[in-house]
Amino acid sequence: MSTVILRPVLTLATFAAIAAFAFAQPMTSPASGEEPFIIPPPAVDVTGEEGLAKAVFAAGCFWGVQGVYQRVEGVTSAVSGYAGGSAETAFYEMVGTGQTGHAEAVEVTYDPSVVSYGELLHILFSVVHDPTQLNYQGPDHGPQYRSAIFPMSDEQKAVAEAYIAQLDETGVYPEPVVTTLEPFEGFYRAEDYHQDFLTLHPDYPYIVRFDLPKVANLEEVFPHHYREEPRLVMAAN
Repeated sequence: MSTVILRPVLTLATFAAIAAFAFAQPMTSPASGEEPFIIPPPAVDVTGEEGLAKAVFAAGCFWGVQGVYQRVEGVTSAVSGYAGGSAETAFYEMVGTGQTGHAEAVEVTYDPSVVSYGELLHILFSVVHDPTQLNYQGPDHGPQYRSAIFPMSDEQKAVAEAYIAQLDETGVYPEPVVTTLEPFEGFYRAEDYHQDFLTLHPDYPYIVRFDLPKVANLEEVFPHHYREEPRLVMAAN
């Protein structure tokens, strides 16, 4: 099934189709993200970052990824967008073809004195997504939904590489981690209707089925990082 039809511009017809699909999925499916992975934190972390820093993560549909990081203490902004391709193809309809090189991604701006890069990775691999799913997350299939990290510095790259190796060595996942580390060549903000989607549409069937559990898991597993009020993108405009 093409995942492009799962999350198009919203209409009553597509809402009904998504509702039928979302609630037809078994509630015990690990792909739905109800259960977090309880994993160790990174053994090494980025040091010496001053002021605000940025991280770019791709982990499936950006609605849920953004919704989680907007609720992390120390994150000042989490923006949905595209990374891995060119500016000319950084549009939802084109990215959805899976032919642009882009992944749906989220640019996270954070205060390292409050939350570190390693802690953001810990959240990414525990509650944001399943890093063993190659070129898909749950119901969304295609390279645009791949698990990828776009390091912003050599140190971020080294820490991410070490953490992936650490997680594989621990055997906490049933399969190897397939998350790729890709050169950062630009981040392109997604269309406004994608921003803050989880907060603005909490009753949307896709959000209820696949994304709200991630926020609940953030609160449960990382209570010291969780904040109730999200830092919204559109409110800052």
